Amino acid sequence: MERRRFIQQGAAFAVAPAILRRNYRYEEEFADKRPRVGLIGTGWYGKCDLLRLLQVAPVDVVSLCDVDKRMLAEAAEIVASRQESKKTPRTYHDYREMLREKDLDIVLIATPDHWHALPMIAACEAGADIYVQKPISVDIVEGQAMVAAARRHQRVVQVGTQRRSTPHLIRAIERVIKPGRLGNIGLVEICCYYHMRTRENPPDTTPPDYLDYEMWTGPAPMRPYNKLVHPRSWRAFMEYGNGIMGDMCIHMLDAARWMLDLGWPKSVSSNGGILIQKQSKANITDTQTATFDFGSFPIVWQHRTYGTPPDPQYPWAVTIYGDKGTLKASVMSYDFIPVDKNEKPEHEDVTYEFEQYPVDRTEKDLERHVAPAIRGHMRDLLRAIENRSRPVADIEQGHISTASCILANHALTLGRTLRWDAQKERVIGDDAANRLLQREYRRPWVHPKP
Repeated sequence: MERRRFIQQGAAFAVAPAILRRNYRYEEEFADKRPRVGLIGTGWYGKCDLLRLLQVAPVDVVSLCDVDKRMLAEAAEIVASRQESKKTPRTYHDYREMLREKDLDIVLIATPDHWHALPMIAACEAGADIYVQKPISVDIVEGQAMVAAARRHQRVVQVGTQRRSTPHLIRAIERVIKPGRLGNIGLVEICCYYHMRTRENPPDTTPPDYLDYEMWTGPAPMRPYNKLVHPRSWRAFMEYGNGIMGDMCIHMLDAARWMLDLGWPKSVSSNGGILIQKQSKANITDTQTATFDFGSFPIVWQHRTYGTPPDPQYPWAVTIYGDKGTLKASVMSYDFIPVDKNEKPEHEDVTYEFEQYPVDRTEKDLERHVAPAIRGHMRDLLRAIENRSRPVADIEQGHISTASCILANHALTLGRTLRWDAQKERVIGDDAANRLLQREYRRPWVHPKP
């Protein structure tokens, strides 16, 4: 298989200071300055991403944006303590005001999912290169518009599907998949059995005074404020995302597509629903199976937010079945189990980098096992910016993985298999399904077009 960026991705080297001093849009004016960085969405993963970038590159974080005043102030204090200049970034309530300055080289977007599309497109228009969290969009037309904007404005856009920069998974490709040790592949299973769906049913309340709930809701439908919404638990509601399919399946589907060099699925089917945890206010599924047919073999997803996982060592994973062996892979490890008893099994655990980055041990809310992958993802973004090339998790790849998961939810809603035309990016012969490709935006927000 062709692995166009495998060696680049596997190399863990620092980007040359000369590269990082460069400002691509304002090279003459700012030739002696470091790249200027802004972050939209300063919550959990926004800080995780931004602080990893600071670990691998001498950049200046000059702008932060959030609709939560307390979260924004905390992030500004943390960034000032961590960046070399010790300067406190400017803070903004509205991402449009931040981008109107047009002085940012890199913009990171880590908002709730329903707020990915509009800021990403606006950042393209402002001339910045971008790191946007997954899933890239809540509906498929949003994703199409995001890809179109990146191409139209010639922006480098990296998506936060950092399995593509996970060191032990990169080595699994090199040691197991590329040498053909799996043989002919007939099935891929991907799964998540985390008990991650909230079981609470708290009453609706008045939004806290430090949160602009109107702006937080943005183009999404206006729901009564509930403490589950902010922060982090917004994933319990389909109004803001695509449930566990959009949160967890996208990671493992994208990893499988990357590892096996796959494009769009030919068809998607799904079944499931809220079968067990019916008392919760959450409206996302607690049980769902989806089949992505890639022609030569299917990728089958399952999530369940109760009970026990079939393999406790791989509760969120990709399992690739070949006639010569099986590869199990997750954020924590990989295992190759050969059919031939004379061939030695292979195992590798996640790579930690505590000696190089001791702050990883104590940073609040950091997923320590993911930190090396985020750093690798940021290095890859910087290489792509220097070369004006596509990063390993380019926006188009993020769109394919995101849209495939959205199609699974639509297949569940409609109760039928959806056949996909990858060229036209439309469901074949299904008007009802195609009407679901674009959700309605709440006024005054206007849905973007490709």
